[in-house]
Amino acid sequence: MPFTWMTRSGGEVEMEMANNDLRRNAEGYSDPTAYEAIKNLDADDERFHKLLNTIFTICELSGFHLEERIVLKDLQTGKVWR
Repeated sequence: MPFTWMTRSGGEVEMEMANNDLRRNAEGYSDPTAYEAIKNLDADDERFHKLLNTIFTICELSGFHLEERIVLKDLQTGKVWR
């Protein structure tokens, strides 16, 4: 099952899961460095989606609708979310 992430430059990166275990590489060997990197990406992605859901909720509760794309920059990582 491939995962696709968008990079800062707008390109896509696909990663394959090895037997549904992110701690192992495609050959089945333990790869803790890659696992930690993927885990950190997931944490950043989760922070962004929580923020985005909060923005949508605030708009809805205030009687507004978001019409355009939101571009946010993470001050911790420097990552730009589009």
